[in-house]
Amino acid sequence: MNVLYLLVPLALLLAGSGVAAFVWSVRDGQYDDVETPAMRILMEDDVPGPTSKDDPDTDATPPSRL
Repeated sequence: MNVLYLLVPLALLLAGSGVAAFVWSVRDGQYDDVETPAMRILMEDDVPGPTSKDDPDTDATPPSRL
């Protein structure tokens, strides 16, 4: 029974700190936009590919073997 005098205030302190952390994160704007980061992975990047044949990155010759 004596242990309850320690555990109940400790549990209330832990719960209060969790609620305080949640309120702090809401006020800080952590939950303002929860859909855009999940949708960003589905959006395609419009990066054009190489268009010039003189581009050294598109060299069609295989690397030489020694």
